[in-house]
Amino acid sequence: MSDSLKHPAAQVYPTSQLRIHQFAALAPGPRLIVLGAVHGNEVAGSRGIERVVAELDSGALQLARGSVTLVPVTNPLAYQKVQRNGDRNLNRNLRPNDSPQDYEDGIANVLCPLLAGHEVLLDLHSFQAPSQAFAMLGPQDNSGDLEPFAHAAQEQALAVRLGVNRVVEGWLSTYAVGVQQRLARTPVQDRAGLLSTDPSYGVGTTEYMRSQGGYAITLECGQHDDPAAPGVAYRAIRNTLAHLGLVDEVAPPPCQELEFLRLTQVVDRFHVDDSFVRAWSSFDPLRAGDLVATRHDGTPVLAATDGYIVFPNAKATPGNEWFYLAQPSARDLGAA
Repeated sequence: MSDSLKHPAAQVYPTSQLRIHQFAALAPGPRLIVLGAVHGNEVAGSRGIERVVAELDSGALQLARGSVTLVPVTNPLAYQKVQRNGDRNLNRNLRPNDSPQDYEDGIANVLCPLLAGHEVLLDLHSFQAPSQAFAMLGPQDNSGDLEPFAHAAQEQALAVRLGVNRVVEGWLSTYAVGVQQRLARTPVQDRAGLLSTDPSYGVGTTEYMRSQGGYAITLECGQHDDPAAPGVAYRAIRNTLAHLGLVDEVAPPPCQELEFLRLTQVVDRFHVDDSFVRAWSSFDPLRAGDLVATRHDGTPVLAATDGYIVFPNAKATPGNEWFYLAQPSARDLGAA
């Protein structure tokens, strides 16, 4: 692992509190919040945020208008454990809870009001299998029950200016179908089972932000240990500040060579002995009928259509998502 991605001993993030850095210009403007380490083993965002905080503290970077809130480590327990989760996945079933039952419930009770006080969220993540960075976009404007939304144009314009050339949509709608499939086969025996079959289990930071009237982008900055990933995070923050007009810098142009995909299916891991047939990376191409994995009883797991594999997780916990399938999106990003 690169030195830039290590959890340095000097950077202590106590598990009993959140360290929040907030900077406000005297002139009014947008309210931006940037999160890192929602998952404790995803530290590229933390390093990028710390670099921006240092620039703001020193005066090398100055806000011209609006405000920015930066949270380098959103899940301190998971960060301390150098694991994805503390007690559970903070980026699932995110909502305030009057009777918190685990560490992440306590974090949610602080994080949700914090998100609600902002207009724009940039959430910085990384992933397990080697691949290139990409952004995740929310739905088109709609008044439906699952994820009603009214800021698709603003969200889309930000997504194509973060410095990556791949954008993926369709998270919550795909996850909701996966939940229904899980309900049909999963005996609910513990809280983890209850959460994974909750219709709102797919709601994380960006979905919660949209539910509060804002808009949000998840940026997957690269593979966990990629030494270039902190730079991707840093560039995205700086591009966001310029695009929103929070700093007096030239706004970044939209990416001209963009690949736009839509998640179409989520496949769960059922058993600890379910295994991939090879070491997959996100966006490896698939043809319909390709063998992706084998269940513990020998049942083959085949690609349902032509497309790409996304978020393959060989360490997935049985009963949770194992990988996604994606196809080219028909949505027009040209107007961004």
